[in-house]
Amino acid sequence: MADPSSYRPKPGQIPDSPGVYKFRDEHRRVIYVGKAKSLRQRLANYFQPLTSLHPRTATMVTTAASVEWTVVATEVEALQLEYSWIKEFDPRFNVKYRDDKSYPYLAVTMNEEFPRVQVMRGAKKKGVRYFGPYSHAWAIRETVDLMLRVFPVRTCSAGVFKRSAQIGRPCLLGYIGKCAAPCVGRVTPEEHRELAEDFSDFMAGRTGAYLRRVEQQMMAAAEDMEYERAARLRDDLGALKKALEKNAIVFNDATDADLIAVAEDELEAAVQIFHVRGGRVRGQRGWVTDKVEAVDTAGLVEHALQQLYGEETGDSVPKEVLVPALPEDADAVSGWLASRRGSAVSLRIPQRGDKKALMVTVARNAQQALVLHKTKRASDLTTRSRALEEIATALELDSAPLRIECFDISHLQGDDVVASMVVFEDGLARKSEYRRFQIKGFEGQDDVRSMHEVISRRFKRYLSEKARTGEWVEEESSGGADTSGQTAGELRTVNELQAVNELQSVGELVDASGQPTDASGQPTDASGRPADAPAPGGPGAPAGPAPAQHSGEVSALQDEDGRPKRFAYPPQLLVVDGGRPQVAAAKRALDELGIDDIAVCGLAKRLEEVWVPEEDDPVVLPRSSEGLYLLQRVRDEAHRFAITYQRAKRTKRFKAGPLDAVPGLGDTRKHALIKHFGSVKRLRSATIDEICEVPGIGRKTAETVAAALAEAVPAAPAVNTATGEIMEEDDGGSTT
Repeated sequence: MADPSSYRPKPGQIPDSPGVYKFRDEHRRVIYVGKAKSLRQRLANYFQPLTSLHPRTATMVTTAASVEWTVVATEVEALQLEYSWIKEFDPRFNVKYRDDKSYPYLAVTMNEEFPRVQVMRGAKKKGVRYFGPYSHAWAIRETVDLMLRVFPVRTCSAGVFKRSAQIGRPCLLGYIGKCAAPCVGRVTPEEHRELAEDFSDFMAGRTGAYLRRVEQQMMAAAEDMEYERAARLRDDLGALKKALEKNAIVFNDATDADLIAVAEDELEAAVQIFHVRGGRVRGQRGWVTDKVEAVDTAGLVEHALQQLYGEETGDSVPKEVLVPALPEDADAVSGWLASRRGSAVSLRIPQRGDKKALMVTVARNAQQALVLHKTKRASDLTTRSRALEEIATALELDSAPLRIECFDISHLQGDDVVASMVVFEDGLARKSEYRRFQIKGFEGQDDVRSMHEVISRRFKRYLSEKARTGEWVEEESSGGADTSGQTAGELRTVNELQAVNELQSVGELVDASGQPTDASGQPTDASGRPADAPAPGGPGAPAGPAPAQHSGEVSALQDEDGRPKRFAYPPQLLVVDGGRPQVAAAKRALDELGIDDIAVCGLAKRLEEVWVPEEDDPVVLPRSSEGLYLLQRVRDEAHRFAITYQRAKRTKRFKAGPLDAVPGLGDTRKHALIKHFGSVKRLRSATIDEICEVPGIGRKTAETVAAALAEAVPAAPAVNTATGEIMEEDDGGSTT
């Protein structure tokens, strides 16, 4: 590992002007290429203390052994030279988008004597007009099949064309009218080229004039009683309209634009591009890249623009490019795009209207592409096994963690504090084991304290399951006076029984559906009894004490009905979303319960560092590590599950009304009351007899509703801020 100070240039050697720089390693290979408006200021940033650099930047400067630069006149020249060097040297620390050349294009070979329509991939050739890219080659062939009826352009290969010319007989397409058969002289080269140019113009979006011309020809043929020709023109018009229907209209003003969206996490990014020509989406493409350098969304957009338009000229660069974030030097990038196109190019962020709506769609596609990429990577059995082994090696575990539980805290400025627990078994999500928690031990915002509470509650439940199934000898834990001479196992038994007692007195955990549960994980009512149990002394209640359950009758990991117990399985690895403080809180919670056989770690989101208890420095997994990908996926899933629950609670709190406080009044009868009276205001003014008229509402319920509405404070009337008028509710319950 090289010391950056060993090759740092002297301050006076670096010019204060635009330019492009290269970092080389000890073997003289270029490992990074960058550009700068001021080389002096930019290069100085790389030679700061390593602790203040981004980890990826620090890795790059310690891998490098020298730095070089080239001064240019303008920032546009710097952008062009940077792109050329990246293409030439393929530096390992520059962002590189994968699958760049895999998308098919519809190509018209205007550089040939008899232009040909075909599907083409790979690098673009001079003199060939390209349309697309398309997601699939079959989509191109369907479009071409419809278009050949109107524009019978040659589609055969050079060999087929030459053989047909030799034998003087066209191929099948020539006989069925889908080729003008220039190979046998049915049309001249000039007439065939005109067909190819009409085909290209139609595909480029200039469709309106051509459709009107065909329609006028059809009407004229009908007036001249040339009905067969009119029928053919009618079918041609239908084929063209059907081809157009394959491309959705997104803009009504025949806009030519490319929309670029980015979805990213700490390790990877996905880019999606929609090509809009003539107001229609003509093509779509996407890339995925590893974030091997410290780059933000604006930097990813700039790299995408370079790769997208670096080899393009003329109309291939649209008049308008819409992006989610402007590059650092947007004017220089716009100038570079204009130089590629030959005229002005607008580079901007859409703010409203159809373009903003389409950008949301493109962003959704980018997010789905990133999720799909990660899912494909995680679904492979070999990859999952390698990920678990890498985690076990990095954390020095005795075996691979086949069950991983991850916890996350979510709140909005200290309100509606909740937590989530997600479970991954053998590297895959086990959603039936997910749990969510309400933080009830305190008020306010304290992620560390919340994490301690959640871990304590989860593993008290685990210990209560062990106590209920009799997995230890009760005599060892009887009494509970002096513990000074107890062994670790005996002390843990005492802690387990204490946990059971605490759960029996608290009993306020929430399962994945939000239902309060007892110590065994079964739903309970407000009094703490099982939700489906009969009331004491009521019908169906047992006459005497419940018979004792023999230990052999029920599996230690199943309830009486055969379902797996909740919280009965301990994880081999406990992951928390956070850094050293959250890890310490989780470890402290386990220590207080006497649990010492569960490994703990935390994944810090900013730098993707893995923290372990009682260690000053984090464990840094390689960026290419499958273990890091698995930990990140577990953490992100816990975050998603927590924030979904938190938003649901917040929404429910905001939508709560006075009828929600009426005990025993469900949604059906609430809706019936509102439907009958029209508004809460009119219900509040109704008498008990009038409330009893609602189907399903008895007198006792009506009295409860009336009392609850009388106690509730009505909301203050709304005021029109423009006129100062008080807006009262009308008879229908709306405001006027």
